Amino acid sequence: MTVDPVLAINQNLGIAEMMDYVGQLQDEMIEHRRDLHAHPELLYDVVRTSGKVAELLEEWGITVRRNVGKHFGMGVVGLLQGLAGNGSTLLLRADMDALPIREGNELPYKSVNDGIMHACGHDAHTAMLLGAARTLAAFRERLSGTVIFVFQPAEEGAVKSPRDGRLLSGGRDLIEDSVLEGVDYAYALHVMPELPVGTLGIHPHYAMAASSHFKVGFQGTSGHHSAPHQAVDAIQMAARYIGEINGMMANRIDPQEAAVLAFGTLQAGTAINVIAEHSELTGTFRAFTKRTVAAITNGLQRHASAIAESYGGKYKLELREGITVVNNAEAVQQVLHAALAVLGEDQVILLEQPSLAGEDFGWYLEKVPGAFAFIGCGNKEKGIVHAIHQPQFNIDEAMLVHGARILVRLAIQHNGSASGKQK
Repeated sequence: MTVDPVLAINQNLGIAEMMDYVGQLQDEMIEHRRDLHAHPELLYDVVRTSGKVAELLEEWGITVRRNVGKHFGMGVVGLLQGLAGNGSTLLLRADMDALPIREGNELPYKSVNDGIMHACGHDAHTAMLLGAARTLAAFRERLSGTVIFVFQPAEEGAVKSPRDGRLLSGGRDLIEDSVLEGVDYAYALHVMPELPVGTLGIHPHYAMAASSHFKVGFQGTSGHHSAPHQAVDAIQMAARYIGEINGMMANRIDPQEAAVLAFGTLQAGTAINVIAEHSELTGTFRAFTKRTVAAITNGLQRHASAIAESYGGKYKLELREGITVVNNAEAVQQVLHAALAVLGEDQVILLEQPSLAGEDFGWYLEKVPGAFAFIGCGNKEKGIVHAIHQPQFNIDEAMLVHGARILVRLAIQHNGSASGKQK
């Protein structure tokens, strides 16, 4: 096992020195972030990213498990055992995948993969967790218990499992490969450009909605436009479905519960004068309660079946059900404590309204207590104002140190030194 040589300076360094150490890693974290930003990868196709992460963790003396994931095997998990005694097991998670977006920024480290971009900040998440991992590895003598560093693929979407055909995001794939075994608490940070750099926001309970993806295919019968009675029009089925589902959302879902559904794509037809034989719709819906998620899911199925039957066609519905991100009250206090120590009292915000965006970290928090928080990355003076998932999205890289420090503080709060937990 190799230990970072900086440790030789003083074997009894405290929390202040650990925070200073993170600051010394600023340029390194920026370098990692820019390298990942220039080489984005989608969903489970994160071969380069996962390889880089695994090599760095091994270099720092962290036990590494590669190819994690029961179905796709593209996750990386680092295991750090503290040397100060027994303690709890803490999981810190970052996501690695990018989005199918063509970057609109002109930067020295602009994406070299055309049509793929880190437009959600996962490059920053990975760089922050790498900084935290190196710091905690360097100070393992001050750490009791265990820290698990999870680098997850496929947060941005789901892919059909080659094992059983289910649509799975990376979180579920890794959880089914036992990454939560023995874990006491789990934490994750996500960039938020609406918050200025140097701030953190966290929801006291609901953090993000259950974001579910669906695909509906209608199968009709092709025919000539001069004889529509001899065909079954798949475009008409799709059009009617859009109208009925929008009506369902307006009239059948409790208006006092936050919920939204939108269609993303519609594909149909092959020629201007041929009745379409097949149509396909995709979209997402977001809600907070399991009751509302079930109501929308049942409605999608029911309306598709009724429309197909009324037209004499067939339908197929594929659904990836999301899960609400629910923060644990005690874990929220731990995040607040860490953020206040790192950023200062005026820089930490309790967010009132949960986001209707989705995050598969909810699958972790369904199993173990933990929290999901937003770290500010915006800077109006630098023009860093664009929201996530936009081609011009960027971050103020000063936030990398802030995020890494908060993650380190969380580990110390849960598993401080043998002489007493650092507070």
